[in-house]
Amino acid sequence: MLLTMDVGNTNITFGVFNGKELITTFRMTTKNPRTSDEFGVSIIDMIERNQIAQKDITHVITASVVPDVMHSLNSAVIKYFGITPVIVGPGVKTGIRVVTENPKQIGADRIVDAAGAYELYGGPALVLDFGTATTYDLVDASGAFVAGVTAPGIRISAKALWEDAAKLPKIEICKPQSILAQETISSMQAGLVYGQIGQTEYIVRCMIEESGYQNVKVVATGGLGRIIANETDCIHIYDPNLTLSGLRLIFEKQK
Repeated sequence: MLLTMDVGNTNITFGVFNGKELITTFRMTTKNPRTSDEFGVSIIDMIERNQIAQKDITHVITASVVPDVMHSLNSAVIKYFGITPVIVGPGVKTGIRVVTENPKQIGADRIVDAAGAYELYGGPALVLDFGTATTYDLVDASGAFVAGVTAPGIRISAKALWEDAAKLPKIEICKPQSILAQETISSMQAGLVYGQIGQTEYIVRCMIEESGYQNVKVVATGGLGRIIANETDCIHIYDPNLTLSGLRLIFEKQK
């Protein structure tokens, strides 16, 4: 079985594949510092709680945007699974050509999302990831990563509201019943959610218009992506496991 690890700024998302089938997923927070032993024991515990034996994991692939955790995480995989993980980066076949001005500045997670969307849904594709940041990445019909937009994520915007405005509380991020809010919590929810919907529709429209591409598939992923995808027709596909699937597809290319 293949263990995939997506190391993001907020969470590390794990997926276990048996062939092409995603068997289970689980998460742990990224910001808590851990030793390699703590990582190893935690990963094994979560795998076994999902009825998967430690010995059944035969391959591991990782994409990370958080360099600080990689030494401990990789050491855990080597020590507890006896596997040297494939790490998405220079020298790894992804099926995506990056043709931006500085390809090294494009995060591994964005390359993985692009690879997953292109392989699963074809191109041209516009890939939206509603994570810590909200990213919009354009892949052409040949599989080239041609442009990307980066915006503050919904949680970053929410955190800025309640940390920088003394009287604004922490809130649940969800769509309120009406945009015509009449109290503080729903007014914040309206601003965050409807603001993100408006941003999404405008950026998607502008990127497609300026690229001149026809029949662009707009594919969204990320934890809060479902909220936005349900509220706009500009998103064609919502795939919560796009990054994990992209990691699997990239791993298969290494064979």
